[in-house]
Amino acid sequence: MSTAGLSVSLRKATVDDVRPTLEMKLAAWRETYAHVRPESFFAAKEAGLEKETDWWLRGLAAGAEFWIAVDAEGSVVGCAGGTPTQDDDADTGVPVELQMLYVRSAYYGTGLGERLLQTAVGTGPALAWVVQGNDRAIAFYRKHGFAPDGRVEPCGDWGDGVDWTGLDEVRLVRR
Repeated sequence: MSTAGLSVSLRKATVDDVRPTLEMKLAAWRETYAHVRPESFFAAKEAGLEKETDWWLRGLAAGAEFWIAVDAEGSVVGCAGGTPTQDDDADTGVPVELQMLYVRSAYYGTGLGERLLQTAVGTGPALAWVVQGNDRAIAFYRKHGFAPDGRVEPCGDWGDGVDWTGLDEVRLVRR
């Protein structure tokens, strides 16, 4: 399936898009991680949406940006964003990190993820961290030139009150 027949548009997110994007991201997490996280994990994330919304709004005000995919009804169905590579990933030698890429499962296989990836970080060297065992995401990144570089780290607590303990992240690099 291709995005050619879909009524989905990509655009840079605005402050009005933050909360709907976070709600979409939570729905995408439920679709992807429900088999490895208890419902309490998602409930904690939902309870912290107001605080996370404020954090994202401060980020946008400071110049951060991210992209969203919006369907014909105006619902956010995907998002992606990249940043310059963080200091702890400087050993990769790549200039950009894909910080997030989420697409609702109804859009899997449509090319929407590829469009978001290219919009957020282009087609050049980049890195991404993916939860180990998320085979669909790893296969997607491999298809787009990313490969594990051997670095694996525990997810732990990302500081947002939602505990990923027991899962690991794999670093994927596209050179």
